[in-house]
Amino acid sequence: MNLKQTTIKAPVTVKGVGLHTGKEVTMTFKPAPENHGFKFQRIDLPGSPIIDADVDNVTDTSRGTTITQNGASVSTVEHTLAALAGLELDNILIEIDAPETPIMDGSSIIFIEELEKVGFEIQDADREYFVIPSNITYSESDRQVEMVAMPYIDDYRITVMVDYNSPVLGSQHAGLSGISQFKKEIASCRTFCFLHELEMLLKNNLIKGGDLNNAIVVVDKVVSEEELDHLAKLFNRDKIAVAREGILNNVELRHQNEPARHKLLDVIGDLALIGMPLKGHVMAARPGHAANVAFAKKIKALIKKDKAKKNIPIYNPSVPPIYDTIGIMNILPHRQPFLLIDKIIELSSKHVVGVKNVTMNEEFFNGHFPGNPVMPGVLQVEAMAQTGGILVLNTVPDPENYWTYFMKIENARFKDKVVPGDTILFRCDLTAPIRRGICQMKGIAFVGDKIVMEAELMAQIVRRS
Repeated sequence: MNLKQTTIKAPVTVKGVGLHTGKEVTMTFKPAPENHGFKFQRIDLPGSPIIDADVDNVTDTSRGTTITQNGASVSTVEHTLAALAGLELDNILIEIDAPETPIMDGSSIIFIEELEKVGFEIQDADREYFVIPSNITYSESDRQVEMVAMPYIDDYRITVMVDYNSPVLGSQHAGLSGISQFKKEIASCRTFCFLHELEMLLKNNLIKGGDLNNAIVVVDKVVSEEELDHLAKLFNRDKIAVAREGILNNVELRHQNEPARHKLLDVIGDLALIGMPLKGHVMAARPGHAANVAFAKKIKALIKKDKAKKNIPIYNPSVPPIYDTIGIMNILPHRQPFLLIDKIIELSSKHVVGVKNVTMNEEFFNGHFPGNPVMPGVLQVEAMAQTGGILVLNTVPDPENYWTYFMKIENARFKDKVVPGDTILFRCDLTAPIRRGICQMKGIAFVGDKIVMEAELMAQIVRRS
């Protein structure tokens, strides 16, 4: 496994048709900078909107996975994303001029081969993996779906079982011992459907781009010559037959368990929507796009929770602060009773951590509220802004000659009460470079390991006249 983020060395263009729309599609993979991730861009729409390949953007899983953002959608993204994940790529912009990715041969192999032609570029930033810490489970009793991600720190392993109660397919298993084996073992495995599903899709004017070359059609019932002749006409074939194995048109399977391997491909593509590669062993029984997406959301929620814990500042009162109250007053213009932070314990070019000790002696507890002292939310925001003010004033050599002004508050959320006796730790992180004295920050307030408040702030420093 590569430990650095990776992109491609040059753009790669593929052309084909959308499986369901039947529209001609041109899709171009482009190199992207570090920490960009996978994004689609609908260049056929006004403004060329971008759609993040994010599980939270999934809007449909009925006939593939569809993602929607900024008023635009792209459907059937799973085969494309499986190719990117299988090649262990991190940062790619995918320009597309249609609402659906090209189906190609129904697998990921053509994407893989085209991307390999231009080669890969190792970037400077480290790749961040999510290491499965303990069993994560998901189930759907009505569809007998069972999925579990188990700890396995060395690689990304997947095992899939499918069972369609079909005399042709029966029960099938497929496994991938490591993501580096994706191209050899999984990438060429094509999508499949049953004949009765094909007939239903055709009746509903779907799979307009369907062809017997880009899907395996399983026939598990007796089919008359008239029906076969009708299908041959629909697919512009002289003749269609059913092979001894129960596969339409004598298509040769690339693997005996190709349907199970394709389901594994789908799992990899859908789980790529989590937004970071995994280290663990995923086992899935009877998976489908809806279950894959629900499972991906569960893993992403755990990642978010894990990241929040990692960002919790550690406060040791016995360690001298970077700035005590006197040091803070040498930088900030605020004074009692409106100086709302007591210490700065962390400070870098991109983040700051401030401490506020809340006591019953605070003036505002006289009226907020008698018999029920609660620190006002607006003062929590002010304390956070003062903490951020230290960050932005740290960028000038003479901070005592500047005023700090609040410009904007967005997405403020108050998640728990702050009461006398609490010690609040305010962490502010830059969300954009400081320009012309304007600082944009994401702030989180902690009491212990609990988030009590968060907000997005914009502040400005102005030289005193």
